[in-house]
Amino acid sequence: MMKNRSSAKISIKWIPIFCLSFFFIGMLFTNRLWEAPKSGSKLILSHKQNEELKVICEDCKTKKKPGKDKDVIDEVKKTHEVIKSLDKSVSMLQMELAASRSFDKHVHPKESTGTITQNEPKKKVFVVIGINTAFSSRKRRDSVRATWMPQGEKLKKLEQEKGVVIRFTIGHSATSNSILDRAIDAEEAQHHDFLRLEHIEGYHELSAKTKIYFSTAVAKWDADFYVKVDDDVHVNLGILASTLAHYRSKPRVYIGCMKSGPVLAQKNVKYHEPEFWKFGEDGNKYFRHATGQIYAISKDLATYISINQPILHKYANEDVSLGSWFIGLDVEHVDEHSMCCGTPPDCEWKAQAGNLCVASFDWSCSGICQSVEKIKTVHEKCGEGDDGIWGVLL
Repeated sequence: MMKNRSSAKISIKWIPIFCLSFFFIGMLFTNRLWEAPKSGSKLILSHKQNEELKVICEDCKTKKKPGKDKDVIDEVKKTHEVIKSLDKSVSMLQMELAASRSFDKHVHPKESTGTITQNEPKKKVFVVIGINTAFSSRKRRDSVRATWMPQGEKLKKLEQEKGVVIRFTIGHSATSNSILDRAIDAEEAQHHDFLRLEHIEGYHELSAKTKIYFSTAVAKWDADFYVKVDDDVHVNLGILASTLAHYRSKPRVYIGCMKSGPVLAQKNVKYHEPEFWKFGEDGNKYFRHATGQIYAISKDLATYISINQPILHKYANEDVSLGSWFIGLDVEHVDEHSMCCGTPPDCEWKAQAGNLCVASFDWSCSGICQSVEKIKTVHEKCGEGDDGIWGVLL
């Protein structure tokens, strides 16, 4: 009886210990059971990711072929060129629409052959070259005709086959039907190489004449480029056309010998700028612009001038005026040094080295000094030859 009681006491004594033991064992077992699904999920997920990566990698190996990267790059380049071409086309269409709307209001140019009407279709050409001239410059014009400017049937052929139009640009005298105007009419009847402008001629009106020239040319010809050149400058037409062709894909380009001369505030000096105060303190220079002896602008810029002609400001110097019209626009300025070569021996040395010049003149005279006498020598020593323009692909 005593033994049973002792056993009962011992059993009762160990009950809490057994309970605690089973509790901890249960917790341990429960935790392992809870963690098992979690670990299993990780294993399943990891296995799934590995399988996906394996599929992707195998897919990459399957699709990637030699030369495929080069094909993609070529396609991207082609697409880029198409986008550039479309951008230019859209830009041109916008400018043409604006020019058409502006035509009725501002542009009514006349040539000696008659009036340009709104319904007259514009001829598509590559470039229009306007040779700036004056009433007193008959000998200069004849010297140009005898050197770099084709005459008669060759002039027509140049326009028809190459899309290169060349005209002497001149306005009218202050007196209607004056002897000066009649002399130009007679010269036009002989040579058929003038573009008459609705403009009163005068040395201090060159900026206005420039605006009217571009507006008139845009109204008459649909050209990629419009060039202005003075009648005492020698030009190689083939080199000029080849140079311009490099920039055919650019919608707004301004090409010439870029300079930045001083703003001359002193009165009674050549190239005096009455509005010198607009350019800052004394001694300041102009913004970059093409020198006035020769420069070229693309169709969009010529159209811009035509549309905005009434509100484009005129400075004293024509080349500065043109530069000011573009300074706030998205325009590419091209500093083309072949458009401002010197006369022999400068252009002669360059020609012998195979670097023919677009244009040659003397800086000291802002043109060829004594051009009537000297332009023939320049043509002989620095010219491209009579067949230069005919070998150019445009």
